[in-house]
Amino acid sequence: MEKNASIFRRYLLSEELTFLMEAHNGLSAKIAEATGFKALWASGLTISASLGVRDCNEISWTQVLEVLEYMSDSVSVPIMVDADTGYGNFNSVRRLVRKLCDRGISAVCIEDKIFPKTNSFIDRNQDLANIDEFCGKIKAGKDSQNYSDFTIVARTEALISGHGLKEALTRSEAYRKAGADAILIHSKMSNADEIFSFTREWANRLPLVIVPTKYYNVPTHLYRENKISMIIWANHSLRACITAMKQICKKIYDDESLLAVEKSVASLEEIFSLVNDHELQQAENKYLPQPV
Repeated sequence: MEKNASIFRRYLLSEELTFLMEAHNGLSAKIAEATGFKALWASGLTISASLGVRDCNEISWTQVLEVLEYMSDSVSVPIMVDADTGYGNFNSVRRLVRKLCDRGISAVCIEDKIFPKTNSFIDRNQDLANIDEFCGKIKAGKDSQNYSDFTIVARTEALISGHGLKEALTRSEAYRKAGADAILIHSKMSNADEIFSFTREWANRLPLVIVPTKYYNVPTHLYRENKISMIIWANHSLRACITAMKQICKKIYDDESLLAVEKSVASLEEIFSLVNDHELQQAENKYLPQPV
């Protein structure tokens, strides 16, 4: 929806720090929205993992679109999708952006690695794309968006790949000139030192987005002081699901009974409420023949 894209853009440009919560399907999106999050991150890692595959483009972009459609239908808040490297070349990106706009997605983040990508936190080669080739993807995406406030976030993996601060700045400036609306600067260090070094040198040329998965112990006020625009809590809903499901499955398996777990899990009524079963009942009363 164009309205949500405008809302997302307003968050991005605001002086207030905005938090995006990870979601990987319609239900997790509903829960994040109900909690109070103003925008969502459709994570490539967690969508892949929820389907039982690895985060290295083992699911197709059309399968991602199907998940996004359920998410977009489920919530009213803006969604930014983690689109990995854009699923191919510039032509893939421009088709992707058009399809995302068709489904009411507000923003897309693409990263400057080689397709197929490897998750940033896996200790394997993190080969970077050619700068000019990646700039072409950004330009193609901006030329293909269906509404003016659709946001393209360019994510540089220069720090992740060990190329250092200078390369991260060089790439980010090239992406800014290519038309990116924001930069996601990524790091796998356990502190935010290299992130803050980047922010000082970057000097607010474009809004900055971060993903503090590895440097989770950094106080949030430091992000505000360093003029970060958005923080993505990138994978915690799925990780919470895994922990809870493993515990419940083991308890049921060991006990051969539901007695010990029934009161510690969501009720059926809560599920019905989350998926808005009440609306269907109202619609049935309106549209189905009623007994005389």
